[in-house]
Amino acid sequence: MKCLSLVVPVYNEQESISVFIKTINIVLNKCGYCFELIFINDGSIDNTQSILLSYALDDSRIKIIELSRNFGKEYALCAGFEYASGDAVIPMDVDLQDPPELIMDFIEYWEKGADIVVGIRSTRKSDSLSKRLSANLFYKIFRSLCGARMIPNAGDYRLLSRPALEALKKLPECVRFTKGLYAWIGFNQKIVMYERRPREKGSTKWKSWKLWNFAIDGITSFTTLPLRIWSYLGFGIACIGFGYAIILIVRTLVLGIDVPGYASIMVTLLTIGGLILTSLGIIGEYLGRIFEEVKKRPHYIVKSKTNIKDASI
Repeated sequence: MKCLSLVVPVYNEQESISVFIKTINIVLNKCGYCFELIFINDGSIDNTQSILLSYALDDSRIKIIELSRNFGKEYALCAGFEYASGDAVIPMDVDLQDPPELIMDFIEYWEKGADIVVGIRSTRKSDSLSKRLSANLFYKIFRSLCGARMIPNAGDYRLLSRPALEALKKLPECVRFTKGLYAWIGFNQKIVMYERRPREKGSTKWKSWKLWNFAIDGITSFTTLPLRIWSYLGFGIACIGFGYAIILIVRTLVLGIDVPGYASIMVTLLTIGGLILTSLGIIGEYLGRIFEEVKKRPHYIVKSKTNIKDASI
């Protein structure tokens, strides 16, 4: 019998776990496959771990990987993928905003030969206006700079076949943008549309500043085009400067000495200074990512494992 692995990162989700396990068990018990639920406790400081342990003691299909601190969702997913043993893996949030019933559609496409089945949000009505606008802008910028591989409005909710998962596990970068990595590995992909629901319990851990940094990580992880753009921009400004210098020389020789205006000098200095600082900031973003990569630190540290064969602290 084929086996499914659900990879579920959790961080301070004590209100959501019971509802999630009850709901997902109903769906998975109908699918005709054996399954395992791999919860990655990403350094929770509430009762998340104790609640998970209470369920894991009664059901060996519930597995827990407790990380030593909060490493972030991207690295928690890495841990779950590493320990998943199923023939197919489904990363999923514990808040039940992504309907569990969609798993049956994922399985159907997988059985027909798809290696990756992607859940796509058909609408973002539940999001605020600012979040909808910023999300649309991000996808447009990302696809323009990094290519059109990544599908807009697709989150982590998807099915990965074992070959696709093994390919994903070979990508070792430290600054991870998993949504882009899903697209980068290729394979035969199918799409399933769905409407996202409100959270069942708890509150989102993704704040505006965190989403902004996540977007910057995504763009800088997949293209060096911003650096190239500033090279072209600098060359263009230099050409304009040389051209203007020639105009001033000719004007001085023909019309005599002309005292330049203070305002124009200040505008030029501030503009060029702003462009220089912006370009240094972009270079700094890439330099910071090089710094993170060359240290070769592990993506996460496991504190404890429950219901996993080689469990040890």
